[in-house]
Amino acid sequence: MSLASSATDPRTVRFVLDGAVVCVAGLPATTTVLDYLRTIAGRMGTKEGCAEGDCGACTVVVGELAAGADGVRYRAVNSCIRFLPTLDGKELITVESLRARDGALHPVQQAMVDNHASQCGFCTPGFVMSLFALYLNRLEADRDEIVDTLSGNLCRCTGYRPIIDAGLKMFEYAAPSHWNRGDAQSAERQARLRSIQRSGADDKPLQFASFRAPRTLSELAAALEAAPYSLILSGGTDIGLWVTKQMRDLPPMVYIGEVVELKQIRLGESDLWIGAGVSLADAWPVLVGAFPELAEQARRFASPPICNAATLCGNIANGSPIGDSLPALIALGASVDLRKGAKARRVRLEQFFLGYQKKDLALGEFVVGVSVPSRTPGSRLASYKVSKRVDQDISAVCATFSVTFERGIVTEARLAFGGMASVPKRAAHAEAALVGKNWTLDAIEAAIAALGQDFTPLTDMRASSVYRLRAAGNLLRRFFLEGASEPKAVRTFDVAAGLG
Repeated sequence: MSLASSATDPRTVRFVLDGAVVCVAGLPATTTVLDYLRTIAGRMGTKEGCAEGDCGACTVVVGELAAGADGVRYRAVNSCIRFLPTLDGKELITVESLRARDGALHPVQQAMVDNHASQCGFCTPGFVMSLFALYLNRLEADRDEIVDTLSGNLCRCTGYRPIIDAGLKMFEYAAPSHWNRGDAQSAERQARLRSIQRSGADDKPLQFASFRAPRTLSELAAALEAAPYSLILSGGTDIGLWVTKQMRDLPPMVYIGEVVELKQIRLGESDLWIGAGVSLADAWPVLVGAFPELAEQARRFASPPICNAATLCGNIANGSPIGDSLPALIALGASVDLRKGAKARRVRLEQFFLGYQKKDLALGEFVVGVSVPSRTPGSRLASYKVSKRVDQDISAVCATFSVTFERGIVTEARLAFGGMASVPKRAAHAEAALVGKNWTLDAIEAAIAALGQDFTPLTDMRASSVYRLRAAGNLLRRFFLEGASEPKAVRTFDVAAGLG
């Protein structure tokens, strides 16, 4: 099908691949980008490892026109759990795309060769694409930044040292003729992307059997009101696994990634508002800017390819008791904005979760955004995650504490935990043990003792009930010790980099 004949066809997915517009119709909505590349496009460089977004062998880069006149934004994503229709209007870059016309390797690839960073080779394309995304977005990077960039890529041959070396060295090579930073932001590339945007009055939103992608908030509300049993799709980092791991047949999906209003971030005098379509990669920096104490939580939340796709409000709507953003948002007093048809309402986040996987969400109602109040003067904040690995692991216990003082007396305490109950939850009895008391170790010990009234954690493969309760108490002690007159180095990151 030619671009001209499909320019306004709502049943055709259009994206750019190697400078050409690709038009795809007739595929199931749950076709993953990985399956398209390997079985239809014949691009075998992108590998399937875990099929759940953990190993990074399937990493590709997606380019998208940024809002305003900011050019094209490039980000690494996991193709194994990304549904092909979500590429509509975007550019797809695979490891084959990096090959120059004369056969020369891209600096990222050449650095991998020169530093002997490819061993069995299975994971190499994924590492190359993660580093390629960094290469397009940065002029240089230090070792910590390289390690963070590669946190979602697994090397089974334990060859991380030479791969990290390659990441450091790639910036030293001469700019390539193909996929240099100027080429990536060229007027021609931006014009090609604009040509497939569904932004004109005559363009209909992408819609075919079992998939539709409304472009406005009113269109989204109308779609869900007309078909309230539809599955709301955002980043797909959870829903993708329903297909690849559980082999489930999904109901019709409504994709919110094209709704402009949901991609907004508004920083006001009284609150920070983050729309339901804002990725974690965009949401976390704004949250950390307002609340620097959340930096470690942001760093350890998930790998860059996951954060580039997943959304903060998706973590909320999922309702998992181990969703790591939820204790932080609850402790900060966040509220969630909901809409059904033309009716809107706001609910305190701590009241949104009714039970395991149960939320205060009516049929056809959806999350519009989350509002986080501005910082309370005199408050102290900390956030912690306990897991078996530093990166890419699910919490055994996650906690965020916000305590407000007046003349050494605790006037308000918000102690929120994940992994301790069927929902993310505040520790009401522990909070009561602190409020009105002097901020002392004795008060902390009383609050720790009260945790047993607040929680009866389960035992599973991540931790026992006893361990979880003990860890929760120790996190409260850590919170106190970090704020003592002579603070203690009580975190792994503190030991390496010094306190603060």
